[in-house]
Amino acid sequence: MKPWKVEFRGRFEEQTIRSRVLEGNPLGDPHERPLWVYLPPGVGDDAARRHPSIYVLQGYTGQVDMWWNRTALRPTVPELVDELFSGPAAPPPAIVVHVDCWTSLGGSQFLNSAATGRYLDYLCDEVVAFVDDRYPTLPEREHRGVAGKSSGGYGALVASMLRPDTFGALVSHAGDALFEHCYLPDMAKAARALRDHYDGSYERFFADFRSRPAMSKEADGVLLSIWAMAACYSAEPDGTVTLPFDPATGRLRDEVWARWLALDPVRMAAGHADQLRSLRGIYLDAGRRDQFWLDLGAAAFSAELDTLGVEHVFELFDATHSAIEYRYPGGLAFLAERLRS
Repeated sequence: MKPWKVEFRGRFEEQTIRSRVLEGNPLGDPHERPLWVYLPPGVGDDAARRHPSIYVLQGYTGQVDMWWNRTALRPTVPELVDELFSGPAAPPPAIVVHVDCWTSLGGSQFLNSAATGRYLDYLCDEVVAFVDDRYPTLPEREHRGVAGKSSGGYGALVASMLRPDTFGALVSHAGDALFEHCYLPDMAKAARALRDHYDGSYERFFADFRSRPAMSKEADGVLLSIWAMAACYSAEPDGTVTLPFDPATGRLRDEVWARWLALDPVRMAAGHADQLRSLRGIYLDAGRRDQFWLDLGAAAFSAELDTLGVEHVFELFDATHSAIEYRYPGGLAFLAERLRS
């Protein structure tokens, strides 16, 4: 393990996309977005040879330059990608696209929302078209995959169901699913924090949050993430964010909570069974000790796929939700094999 940046055997190219669908988005976030594209060794040398493409989505709060963050004594994700596709046991070559769907609330859940912007359209229409136009891809959905962890895994699941014209296989590492376990505990924490520190007011929270370094108070993370999820799952047509609970008491607002559950992959699967059956591969995994109970979400989604007769791979491993970047190469190899021509 080298402690500094290594020389890649493939190459990363940094691009910028000027998005039309994100222009004028409700949060005022940039509509010019970075995009990093990885080409394995030799890809692009023969202009006539084309390859599968894999779109990698980040978890909540992720922005594309964070892929280069190094954890002590471990390789970065780009180093893992390069090692996978340039090593002696490399899978078939695939172009790996690192997508940025960050928002100033921390993330978009890769959905279209009147409160955040049209991030599903950005991913499926603009990013894919940009890559297919500039790189030697196989431009059919049968040769295009999507992968991610946490909220990125959620994005891989829902994009494959909502836009089956775009992706032909998916990998979800501990993707958000089974919402009653991964979100309800945080709603209780958020309601308590609003009561104790902000007189039940999100407006007071945001005024305080913007006046100091982000995440410098204990409740910042849970308050921001619950609001961000509500902006994605229960925004009104005019962009108003409706919470799924009463901030004064924490009691669930059943009709709003039902809107969240309608976007839970476990609940979505039955209504998108044909789309899921049409995929060339589905791979799910999660750590057995996931702090957000996403091992249960992965297991529930797997069980739903079994009920629907959808072939897939499901694996639990000994870890939490954190520091599982070493799972990416296995997922990428899975996709590269199934998306090959």
